[in-house]
Amino acid sequence: MIRDICKDEVFLARQAEPAGPEDLAVAADLLETLEHHREGCVGMAANMIGVNKRIIAFDNEGTCQVMFNPEILKKSGPYEAEEGCLSLTGTRRARRWRIVKVRWQNERFQERIKTFTGWTAQIIQHEIDHCEGILI
Repeated sequence: MIRDICKDEVFLARQAEPAGPEDLAVAADLLETLEHHREGCVGMAANMIGVNKRIIAFDNEGTCQVMFNPEILKKSGPYEAEEGCLSLTGTRRARRWRIVKVRWQNERFQERIKTFTGWTAQIIQHEIDHCEGILI
């Protein structure tokens, strides 16, 4: 189901709760909402659709991917970026890392670890910031 985009900065600034198997429907809605906004959006976190859970969905080089309970383990290559967000107006500066090593759970809640670089790494960092209640 395509959900409305949450623009409530008080809600968005809350740290998200861990996600579990009961949140699979939320992930499906997140993917559908991301696909609906694909022209102007490359990633979303569950709080952007009004659900305070640690779930992100993003464009991973042309394929949409979901991560449950993502966390950055390692990062390198800092740089300054200019980013926008469907939940906020305008663009803002953000410090990002060119390379990030991420641990998350897949849809079967099996742990995965992978290193991401470049644009995909930047998207993941933005969405994990949402899970932490950090607004750009």
